[in-house]
Amino acid sequence: MIGLDSQARIWLCTEPTGMRKSFGGLSALVRNQLKHDPLSGQYFVFVNRRKTQMKMLYFTATGYCLWAKRLEQGQFRVPLSASGQRALTLTDLQLLIDGIEVQKCRQFKRFRGV
Repeated sequence: MIGLDSQARIWLCTEPTGMRKSFGGLSALVRNQLKHDPLSGQYFVFVNRRKTQMKMLYFTATGYCLWAKRLEQGQFRVPLSASGQRALTLTDLQLLIDGIEVQKCRQFKRFRGV
């Protein structure tokens, strides 16, 4: 995986996106549809309608970066959201990219010494 800033926010656009869009088109989507500033240093993830391609747009001190992945088999499991966007953690993004879907998570209490 590419080296991402662990402190930066990651936003997943849950609406299908045309993968012909590049820097200009995706930054316009960020500004107009997601209502965020594409120059903020946050990461913005887009998936196509068939859920076989993903693009991630982010801005560094020297310019825009665009990362893309196309699956040869299977689909990305994009969680739905009524608002059209969803905040992800770095772990959530890694699981999404790797095709792992956590259906149920249970955390057990741990003993804390005094």
